[in-house]
Amino acid sequence: MRGFNKTTVVTQFILVGFSSLGEVQLLLFVIFFLLYLTILVANVTIMALICLTRTLHTPMYGFLFILSFSESCYTFVIIPQLLVHLFSDTKTISFVACATQLFFFLGFACTNCFLIAVMGYDRCVAICHPLRYTLIMNKRLGLGLVSLSGVTGFFIALVATNLICDMPFCGPNRVNHYFCDMAPVIKLACTDTHVKELALFSLSILVIMVPFLLILVSYGFIVNTILKIPSAEGKRKSFATCASHLTVVFVHYGCASIIYLRPKSRSASDKDQLVAVTYTVVTPLLNPLVYSLRNQEVKTALKRVLGMPAATKMS
Repeated sequence: MRGFNKTTVVTQFILVGFSSLGEVQLLLFVIFFLLYLTILVANVTIMALICLTRTLHTPMYGFLFILSFSESCYTFVIIPQLLVHLFSDTKTISFVACATQLFFFLGFACTNCFLIAVMGYDRCVAICHPLRYTLIMNKRLGLGLVSLSGVTGFFIALVATNLICDMPFCGPNRVNHYFCDMAPVIKLACTDTHVKELALFSLSILVIMVPFLLILVSYGFIVNTILKIPSAEGKRKSFATCASHLTVVFVHYGCASIIYLRPKSRSASDKDQLVAVTYTVVTPLLNPLVYSLRNQEVKTALKRVLGMPAATKMS
């Protein structure tokens, strides 16, 4: 944060994302507001179901609980401020507020990347070593993996935020985005940014590609194990347990790669905003919906909590 106190001339940023849409901003306000309420309700419902249902007290659903909580915090960092700016003519944000938003956005985003990789490892152990699953994926290991994900994610966010905040900002101050993200803010720095952009790009590779490669390795073992199952029904059930996770993996890492793993010279800010809507609004909504609609255990638990009769197999 030293850069804000000693070297900056600009005291605030103006977030100009969506500001060129005129009267459509009111419609966007309604859409984003409803989506935000849906995200909160969906994630809180998932967390409540996991807490209230003893059959869901397993490592897999423990990781899902943490992911839902992290996604809720992640959207809270961005969407409320977006709603305020859509509804009002004032779209300014102070340096400190911008840095705070950037830090927490990156912190929860990095944590989510690592958590999704941890969930991939959990599925690998469950399918490849079912008899030893409870011994391997015990409570101590689960808490350790979650803690490591959070600490590593926020440490990387702190490093990235400090790299950006140490640069001088002397104008212009118009951020071509609807929140303080790395690339739009760096463009406003009054200095050569190539070295720090390279450092931030390296951090992006660490956060996105390393977990994604670990997921690919986990699913390599999973596929190898599933192919050895003699019955077609057994193979189908095993693949079904991974379908929800794979859907989240491709959407989450796909959108992140489009934004953060490409040459800056090819960036198109207007298109970036549309992609950013996907990973800041759609993905947090997708996670609970995918895991609830494609997961029989979650659907059964929801019916029990709501007092609805759960479907049973006929003998």
